[in-house]
Amino acid sequence: MLNRRAMLRVGGAGMLGMSMPKLIRAAEQTRQIKPKAKSVIFLFQWGGPSQLDTFDMKPNAPAAVRSPYRPIASSADGIEVCELLPNMAKQMHHVSLIRTMTHKMKNHASAGYYALSGHEPPSDDQRLRDSLDLFPAYGSVVDHLLPSDSSMPSFVSYPHVIRDGSIVPGQHASFLGKGHDPLLFLEDPNDKNFQLPELSLPDGLSIDRLHRRREMQQLVDRQMRLMEHSGEARGFDQYYERAISMLTSDNVRKAFDLSAEPTAVREAYGRTSYGQSCLLARRLVESGVKFVTVYFSNSIGGRRVGQGGWDTHGFDNTRMYKIVDKYQMPLTDQTLPTLIDDLHQRGLLEETLVVWMGEFGRTPEINKNVSRDHWPQCYTALLAGGGVKGGYVHGKSDERAKFPLEKAVKPEDLAATMYQLLGIDPNTEIYDRDNRPLIIGGRPLYDVMA
Repeated sequence: MLNRRAMLRVGGAGMLGMSMPKLIRAAEQTRQIKPKAKSVIFLFQWGGPSQLDTFDMKPNAPAAVRSPYRPIASSADGIEVCELLPNMAKQMHHVSLIRTMTHKMKNHASAGYYALSGHEPPSDDQRLRDSLDLFPAYGSVVDHLLPSDSSMPSFVSYPHVIRDGSIVPGQHASFLGKGHDPLLFLEDPNDKNFQLPELSLPDGLSIDRLHRRREMQQLVDRQMRLMEHSGEARGFDQYYERAISMLTSDNVRKAFDLSAEPTAVREAYGRTSYGQSCLLARRLVESGVKFVTVYFSNSIGGRRVGQGGWDTHGFDNTRMYKIVDKYQMPLTDQTLPTLIDDLHQRGLLEETLVVWMGEFGRTPEINKNVSRDHWPQCYTALLAGGGVKGGYVHGKSDERAKFPLEKAVKPEDLAATMYQLLGIDPNTEIYDRDNRPLIIGGRPLYDVMA
C-alpha cells in the first residue's frame, strides 16, 4: 500500500493532468525499486570543495570565473574533470555526479549540519550549537531503522569530531538516544601502532568481571566525552551492551586491524591519515558495517599547505591555487579512485554506496585574494556504486556553475536517495524528544538509480 504522503503526491500530480491509475502505478513502480546498497561510505569534505575546480568545470566562462586548471576527458563519455584528478578520471564510468546541489546556508556550522543530517537547520548561524533538538546523523537513523544483526557496529565515524569554533551538529544520534551514536574514535589510522583502546580490555580484567562490575562504563565514558553531549541522553544501557558485544568479537577486532593489509594496498591508498581512513572504511563495510563517515579534516583549513579542509578564501595571504594543487587535490586523486577501484575489484562496489561531498561549494567569481568564498547555491556531490548509474550526470548548472538550471537537489533529497538505496523508505517517520513525527528524507533521485 502507498502511504499517506505518497497518496498526497499522487493527488497533487493528478490535478496536473495525469490519471489516478497511472499515477498510482507509477508510484508503486518507484516503491518497487530493489535496494542494492548494503553499506554507505560517506566521505565528508569539510570546508567545501570548489565545483568549478573539480567536477563541474566551465572552461568557456570568463577569466574571472573559470578555473586556472584545464578540464580533461574521463572514462565516461561527455564527462570532464580537473586535470589534477587524472586517476579519478579513469573511474568516472562508475560515478554519478549531482551538479545541482543547492541550499541557502553560507556558514560552515549550519551548512555542515545540513549536509550531515539532511535536514535544514533552524538558522544560518556560525554559532549554531549542537543540541538534542536537532536531527541525528544519517548513520544513526540507519542504526535506528536498520540495526545490525551482528556484533559489528552499524555506524562508525572517524578520525575527527569536526568543529568551527564549536562542535558541528549532526555527528551523533541526537534525540534518538546514545544507543544509536556512532562508534567514534580519534586515533590516526596511519599511525604505525594504530589500535582502538575501546576494543581491548585492561590488564587483569576478565569479561566475567567486566559484566559483574560494569567497569565497561569507564571505557565508554571516553566516547561520551568526545562528543561532549549530555550524559542524560537516552540509550546508555544499549550502548553498554553493544560495547560489550564488540569487546568480545574477533570480527570487530579483525576489521580494525589495518596491519593485516598488504603493504602495496596501504601504499595505494596513501600513507596519510585520510588515505588509511578510506582503506579502513573498505574493511569496515566488508565486515558488515552499514554506515561509515570519514571526515577529511578536523578543521575547515585553507590557510596552509599540508593540513586542513577545503575552505580556501585566500586569508593570511595564502592563495587557493597555491594550496589545493599541493594537498587537497592530490590527496583526493589518490584516495577516492583507489577506494572505488578497490571496492570494484573485490566485488563490493555494487553493494557499497560511496558519497563524496562537502557542505557547500565555492563562489563562481574568483575573489581579490585569487581564491573562492562560500557558495551553497550550486555545488557538486559525487556518488559511486550502491545501485547508482555509472558515467551519469544529474542536473545541469548554469554557464558559471552559479545556480541550477535543471533538476535542483537539496540535501534532504540526497538523504532520501541514500535511504532508498539502502532499502529504507524515505517517508519513514522518527520521533523527536516531544514525540513529534519527523520524516527522514526528501524526494529520492530515481533518475540516478541504475
